[in-house]
Amino acid sequence: MALKLIGAGFGRTGTMSLRDALEMIGYGPCYHMTSVLQNPHFAGYWARLGRGEKLDWDMVFDGYVSAVDWPACTYWRELAEYYPDAKVLLTVRDPERWFQSTQNTIFSRWHRDSFYAEGSDPDQRDMVKVLYEQTFHHRQNDHDYAISVFEAHNEEVKRTIPKDRLLVYEVKEGWKPLCDFLGVPVPDQPFPRINSSDDWKSRPGHDD
Repeated sequence: MALKLIGAGFGRTGTMSLRDALEMIGYGPCYHMTSVLQNPHFAGYWARLGRGEKLDWDMVFDGYVSAVDWPACTYWRELAEYYPDAKVLLTVRDPERWFQSTQNTIFSRWHRDSFYAEGSDPDQRDMVKVLYEQTFHHRQNDHDYAISVFEAHNEEVKRTIPKDRLLVYEVKEGWKPLCDFLGVPVPDQPFPRINSSDDWKSRPGHDD
């Protein structure tokens, strides 16, 4: 099964809501960071990729129709080349709101320490290290630098992917642009809205 949709947008751009939306309109199963956390052996693939090893993408995404969020979005260019018939979806949001959301969630001290704690899974540590080190050079909490990386990434995707293959999308736009892009009917159900910063902070063990 080949990927039909590649999500190039960074995490905290509505990717979990998008995951559920895609699965509602026939683009599931959708690969997301939660897929890695639910299937611990998946982290080994990304750890190996982060060390520069080559892997078979069909093996990495076996059984999945679409992929959004980290770690997949790190390799959007390679995936777009490997799956030439797949469409590319770039989720975006206001850079300031994106930064504040990351600081409250995935780039918070609590989240970082939970991955690096003694006894944590080494493959997950290596996977997260790719994000912190290779994408943000350990400056994910530096306001100006993190936003510059976010904006440069988005511009590079828009510059690289042909317009007829790419949708630049904010999840607050809802069903219509997404369904029009994919050529599927608009569901008669509300667009999913999940994993806000408040949802994140309500998780057990979070003390930020």
